[in-house]
Amino acid sequence: MATTATPIETTPVGSTGLPFALRALVWGALAFLGGSGVVMGIRALIGEPAFDAAQMLTLGFLMSVPASILGAGAWETWGRGWIGKETVEYDPPGWRQYFGFNLDHKVIGIQYLVTFIIVFILAGFVAMMMRVELADPGRTIVGPATFTQYMSLHGFLMVLVAVTAVPGAFGNFAMPLMVGAEDMAFPRLNALSFWLWPPAVILLLASPLVGGWNSGWTSYPPLSATNGIGQMFYILAFIVGGLSSIVASVNFITTVVKMRAKGLSWGRVPIFVWSILFAALLSLFFTQSVAVAVAMVGIDRLFGGAFFDAAAGGLPVLYQHIFWFYSHPAVYVMVLPSLGAMLEILPVFSRKPLFGYWWAVGGLAGVSILSGVVWAHHMFTVNATSNANAAFMFSTEAISVPTGLVFLAAIGTIWRGRLWLKPPMLFALAVIFNFTIGGITGVFLSDIPADYMLQDTYWVVAHFHYTIVGAGIFGLFAAIYYWYPKMFGRMLNERLSKIHFWMMFIGFNVTFLPMFWLGLNGMNRRIADYSPELVGGNRFVSLAGFFLGISFLFFLWNFVWSWKHGEKAPTSPWGAKTLEWVTTSPPPKLNFDGEPVVVGSPYKFGPDDVHGVIETEGASA
Repeated sequence: MATTATPIETTPVGSTGLPFALRALVWGALAFLGGSGVVMGIRALIGEPAFDAAQMLTLGFLMSVPASILGAGAWETWGRGWIGKETVEYDPPGWRQYFGFNLDHKVIGIQYLVTFIIVFILAGFVAMMMRVELADPGRTIVGPATFTQYMSLHGFLMVLVAVTAVPGAFGNFAMPLMVGAEDMAFPRLNALSFWLWPPAVILLLASPLVGGWNSGWTSYPPLSATNGIGQMFYILAFIVGGLSSIVASVNFITTVVKMRAKGLSWGRVPIFVWSILFAALLSLFFTQSVAVAVAMVGIDRLFGGAFFDAAAGGLPVLYQHIFWFYSHPAVYVMVLPSLGAMLEILPVFSRKPLFGYWWAVGGLAGVSILSGVVWAHHMFTVNATSNANAAFMFSTEAISVPTGLVFLAAIGTIWRGRLWLKPPMLFALAVIFNFTIGGITGVFLSDIPADYMLQDTYWVVAHFHYTIVGAGIFGLFAAIYYWYPKMFGRMLNERLSKIHFWMMFIGFNVTFLPMFWLGLNGMNRRIADYSPELVGGNRFVSLAGFFLGISFLFFLWNFVWSWKHGEKAPTSPWGAKTLEWVTTSPPPKLNFDGEPVVVGSPYKFGPDDVHGVIETEGASA
């Protein structure tokens, strides 16, 4: 569904004469000051002290978000239509197109990708600071309070990357191309889903200026209801980010269901599209619950509520139930798109059809369904006397069955295949290896007696990272190396790509495998100090972590340098058959120079096998 807005040939400017990205900052800042002033005025009128930092921050930020989005170009592109005036599309040439409210799904996908690569690198830098502190027992460079703030910020930033990067970047860029659509179903909502993120990210990165927050990325009350003002930065960013996820999910689902090309039956839909669909359904149905949970904490803090104050009749454990009711499905919002990217890549570089296509789809569906009935396994030690624990243990272990179907499809595809070990394939194979370790070690945590021993130890840290980083982030890099030629029309440098892979793969495993040993030997997570007998293991982990961090320098240089100087990419450098590979690299404005028509399977690689063709004026291209 293409937009009908009139394109602009030059960079649009607003009434202030500022470029749109800078105008967004100015409008957002002014709205923030205005909202803070409104709070001060109201408090003065009712006889309260005028200054209340939490209330001023809340109203100021909530007013700054729409103001910054309008300043980024939403007013010209969307808002003018609300008052009956003609809208214009933000579509300047070159790099300027990425700094405004652009409606092109391909531009939005790149905006997501670059934004969350930056967030990922910053989160990794915070992790390096944590590992410096943990290299020796006792105080090294920061005290326990600052370490806890680092840990909280690192965890939340990494969760945002894992939840958002693959769906945001490649769900936007690749998925509409793969289904043969000209754009997303709702282009303006699509741009809105991205532009909700910059205010949230800026707020999070500013949180250390006020001392951050010290309750971890989960932010359990009562601590999160009573600690410093930095906790409000977390709450507001979480709510705005959650709204972005809901808006994006509606768009993904509608695009897949309603905008598939002629001939693209459900049995011909690429597996990556299925993974985006299931992740969007999870995000749509479950994100509201976590928004309720963090909003309740905000009400306790801002207005003296007592949702989680046991002395006033509240129930602290209620937050955990609501939080994990979302946050375990969120694990699969993080992982399913990466597993879909893995399954998309394996057939191409094995030159074999995807093994057990419908079994793989069923596995993704089964994981999605069961993910909503396992949340209390995060709370076995909280609900120690509950008879419901056994049911959650069995449902958790049952989720290994559909997960096994996904692995069956992956292993069956590469079995006796003609493996072409290009960088996308290396990262896809690493997903299989890492996620296997994450799955096996998760079985121990699903068993109630074992979980009592391992809860809140570094075993949990290692398991979580093997699941989210080992599958989710490795899958992100697999997708980057696979679709980069289509996104930018350039090939990444293969030597630098392989250096990055081997350093990242080795560095990741030598960093996190020893953490299982540390956890078994009693090292607690989220704490800056530990017993002196664990110093050897922690020094090794810190050095390995620094090696892992260095690997991303090769990726960043390769990514930026190749954007301008890389070898020009052909239409289909990997010999893939799905629809995004039958259009130019990068694709034209409306994706295809004609109407795409699907005529066969996406995973047959014979010389005469065709998935889709482009029909132009009665002819096929």
